[in-house]
Amino acid sequence: MRAALVERHLGRVIRAYRHHPYHGRAALPQAVVAGWLGVTQAQLSRIENGPPLAHLDRLSHWATLLKVPAEHLWFDLAGGRGGSKRKSTPQPIPAVEGPDENRRMLLAGIAAVAAGAGLLCGSTVSQSRRIGTADVARLHAILDLYRSVDYECGGGALYREVARFAESVYRMLDWSHSASLTPQLVAAVAAARQLAGWTALDAGRHADAQRHFVAGERAAVAANDAPLTAMIRYSQAKQLQHLRHNRDALAALQLAHGQLGSQATPAVKALLLGAEAASHAALGDHQTAERSLGEASTQFERIDAEREPRWMAFYDRGELLAQYGRVYRDKARQDKKYGSAAVRFVTDAIDAFGPGNLRSSVLNEVGLCSAFFLADEPEQALNVGRRVLHQAQSVSSSRVIDRVANLRRDLARHRELPEVGAFAHDLARLGARR
Repeated sequence: MRAALVERHLGRVIRAYRHHPYHGRAALPQAVVAGWLGVTQAQLSRIENGPPLAHLDRLSHWATLLKVPAEHLWFDLAGGRGGSKRKSTPQPIPAVEGPDENRRMLLAGIAAVAAGAGLLCGSTVSQSRRIGTADVARLHAILDLYRSVDYECGGGALYREVARFAESVYRMLDWSHSASLTPQLVAAVAAARQLAGWTALDAGRHADAQRHFVAGERAAVAANDAPLTAMIRYSQAKQLQHLRHNRDALAALQLAHGQLGSQATPAVKALLLGAEAASHAALGDHQTAERSLGEASTQFERIDAEREPRWMAFYDRGELLAQYGRVYRDKARQDKKYGSAAVRFVTDAIDAFGPGNLRSSVLNEVGLCSAFFLADEPEQALNVGRRVLHQAQSVSSSRVIDRVANLRRDLARHRELPEVGAFAHDLARLGARR
C-alpha cells in the first residue's frame, strides 16, 4: 500500500487494498470493488494494471469513497488543479496503539463502509430506494470483511457489530426490489445470520447463537440454497460439539448431508464429513471416524475453488488436518500409541493454516499441547502450553479460552511433575475467569 502511494498510482492502491490479509485467503473480487466505484470489472482491471490515472475528479471521488486519508494523497480531494498540496512522498502512517484499538478502528471502518453504501438501517440513504444486484454484491463484500476479522480476532470482538448488520440486512427485505432478486436477498439474510450465530458461539453467547442459526436456516431453506443450509447446520453442530452433545451434532450433520442433493460441492461435503468424524471419535466409534476422514480426504482432493460458495473460502487443508488431529487425540486417550500420530497431524494443520487464520492456529496449538501430553512428552507440551496461554490473550474467543482450560484433562498422568502442576494451576485460574 505504501509503495502504491509513493508511486502515485491509485489503481495499485486499490489492488493492494483488495489483496489485504484482512479480507481472508481470497482477495476481494474485482467485480465487487468495481461496483463500489461505479465502473465495470474490466475497467477496474485496466485501472489497476494500466498507467496512473490523471483525471483529478475521478481520483478525488474514488479516494473519498475508499476513505483514503487526505494526508497520504498527492492531490486535492476537492479535485482542484491549482490548490493541491503536493508531497514527494506520503507521510508515515501512524501506528495504532494496541490490538484492541486496532480492532475497534477496523470494525468502525467496516461499519462506515456499510453505512456509506446504504446497507445499515438509520443511514442517510433513503430506505425507499430500489435495491439492485450491486447492493447484494456489497452485502456479501461486507460479510467477507467481517469474516476476515473473525478469523483473526475471534467472535467476541465483533458479535455486536455483526448482529446489528444482520438485523439491517433482514429489514432490507421490505425495501423495493424485483421479484427475481428476492432469492439472492434472502440468501444474503441467511449468510448474515449464520455469521452472527458463529460470532455469538465464539463469544460464548449460546442462546444468541442458536437464535441466529434458526433464523438463518429458515432463510437459507426459503432461498433454496442447500449448501448454505448445510453450512448453518454445520455451525449448529460445532456448537453442539463444543457443548459435548455429540449425538445431537451427528444428527444435525447427517440432516445437512441428506438435504444437499445435487447442490452438494466437494468442499461442503468434506467439511461435513470431517465434523462427523470428530463426533464419532468423541463417542468412541473410531472405525466410523476413520472412514469419515477417508471420505473427507477424497472430497477435498476434488475441490475446485472457483466452483465453491464464497463463504467456503476459509476451508483449506489445515481445516481437514485439524479434524484428523481431533480424531487421533481421542484415539490416544484410549491408547497412547496414537499420541505421536496426533502430534504429527496437528503440527501439519498448524503449518497449513494461512497467516490470517489466527484463531484456528491458536485452537490447534491447544490441540498440539494436548497431543504432546497424550504422547508422553510433557516437556514439549509445556513449551507449547505456555505459548498458548499467551496467545489466548490476543484472540477474543470464548471457545479458545474453554479449550485452553480443558487441557487439564490430558495432563493428568503427568501431574506429579512440578512444572506440570504449576501449569495446571495456571489453567485452573484461567478457567475461573470464564
